[in-house]
Amino acid sequence: MPPRDRLAAQLDPATTALLTVECQRGVVGADGALPELAHQVRSTGVLDRIAQLTVAAHRAGVQVVHAVAERRPDGKGAGRNARLFRAAERLPVRQLTGSPAVQVAQPIPVADEDLVVRRLHGLSPLAGTDVDALLRNLGVRTLVITGVSANVAVPNAVFDAVNLGYTAVVPADAIAGVPADYTSALIRHTLALVATITTTDEVRESWAG
Repeated sequence: MPPRDRLAAQLDPATTALLTVECQRGVVGADGALPELAHQVRSTGVLDRIAQLTVAAHRAGVQVVHAVAERRPDGKGAGRNARLFRAAERLPVRQLTGSPAVQVAQPIPVADEDLVVRRLHGLSPLAGTDVDALLRNLGVRTLVITGVSANVAVPNAVFDAVNLGYTAVVPADAIAGVPADYTSALIRHTLALVATITTTDEVRESWAG
């Protein structure tokens, strides 16, 4: 089967979901907790491309899932078993439940039919959350993974998706991490081994029919 036909089969709207990972104001917003990452996402157009994919998914009837990382103001249930978690406690912008920081960042649209899944612990938008059960109940077999960061949450999402039996599709121009060259190395040497690597335009074309 030609690569374009194979991609189209994987991206069947009836069995595909679009996952946006930590595309929240407190992470990728202009005043987010991680200025270098936020600048990378915005200056390279990654956030705009995720928004374009979300619009295309809505039009095609593809389920959209927004995975948001947050913590309770009292910190209950949050992990402290990694340097990343401990550092997050000291950041000037904290991802507190109910705060503007955990709202999906513009220009990504959130439709009534979208699922917003919030996690209070861990590194992955799939492990230990409701995402897998929700997707299985919807008959989803392919997960298009976008967002941040290529350093931690995105590869976690890809590996977990594959381990759970989903086909993972990664638009290479719709994920970001720091430094920029790390993202390209991750895609080439790691994600390409387990996921279908494509582009935003190719996904949008497939959903446009």
